[in-house]
Amino acid sequence: MESISGNILTPSGFVQGSMGCTPEGRIAHIEGVPVSEAQARESGLPLVLPGFIDLHVHGGGGRDIMQGGDAARRICQVHAEHGTTALLATTMTAPLADIAQALQGIQDVCRDMPRDGAHILGVHLEGPYINEDKLGAQPAFARPLAAPELQQLSQLAPIRLITLAPEVPGNMHLIDALCAQGMRVQIGHTSGTYEDGVQALARGASGFTHLFNAMTGLHHRAPGMVGAALAHAQYAEIIPDLIHVHPGAIRVALRAVPCLYCVSDSTAATGMPDGPYQLGQHTVYKCMGGVRLEDGTLAGSTLTLDQALRNLVDSLGLGILEASQRVSTHAADFMGLTDRGRLQPGAWADMVVLNRDLALQSVHLLGRPL
Repeated sequence: MESISGNILTPSGFVQGSMGCTPEGRIAHIEGVPVSEAQARESGLPLVLPGFIDLHVHGGGGRDIMQGGDAARRICQVHAEHGTTALLATTMTAPLADIAQALQGIQDVCRDMPRDGAHILGVHLEGPYINEDKLGAQPAFARPLAAPELQQLSQLAPIRLITLAPEVPGNMHLIDALCAQGMRVQIGHTSGTYEDGVQALARGASGFTHLFNAMTGLHHRAPGMVGAALAHAQYAEIIPDLIHVHPGAIRVALRAVPCLYCVSDSTAATGMPDGPYQLGQHTVYKCMGGVRLEDGTLAGSTLTLDQALRNLVDSLGLGILEASQRVSTHAADFMGLTDRGRLQPGAWADMVVLNRDLALQSVHLLGRPL
């Protein structure tokens, strides 16, 4: 039985003690005494947090999910090195054959569940069912949702999350059916109105893709899709690289959306030097900490969730418990996963070990160090 000791962040706060794991990789027990966050950081003992969960990952280490083959395996390894222990492999808007190729590569990693990288929970289909007027960095292959096409893709790999624009003709009326099949639906890459957003939520949509980015903004007489999210959403994802969204807007979202959670929207440029990389069919350029198309449009990020945690604590002033929830627990809850994103008996023993400055010291997958 594996064990780890330090200041262990449980759902109710830090416990200074030890945690035992079963041979199968689940948490067997946590023993110790409760301590405050200040005491935990001042003790000099390591901080043990749930492994990060990233529901929006396009790439890393020079590889892109859309490349298919062994790209997903390498991407999972790169993100695990930064503390992400579970993720959704995220596709781009593309022709059907290209998406199918990507899903075949994802399927192999889902089946093998390798222990040297983050576990793929399934697929986040970010395109192609979005609005052609809000592509952002998505290639120009947007189209309305077609049930036969989606069924064909679902046979290749488990599609757990779909981003769609509800105002695109036909999309709104299919939300109910998608939810009935066990898929989560997020609103994104949309020119929809506030009313479109409210109606989509009523039909079963349950989140918003990279809140604020690639959607209609908030105006006091036309609240837009941002207004629908801030007024009604329980969940929404946000990119806290401090480039995609101003810290002030992140603060607004933190106050308005109870279970706001962080994603990286990471690209092949993550963990790599400045230069050109592929994002689907686009060439993108990493420079000055960001990733952009040739015309300057933001095109994903180089963020990793260990840096997201530090941004939440150091730049936005969140406590470690709340910051951890926003890079782990809320994403797990959004996906209906009660045994991930928290350190408690019975949960998977996926965890990160940090020092008092929140620098990553080690990553444990199923109770074993990476």
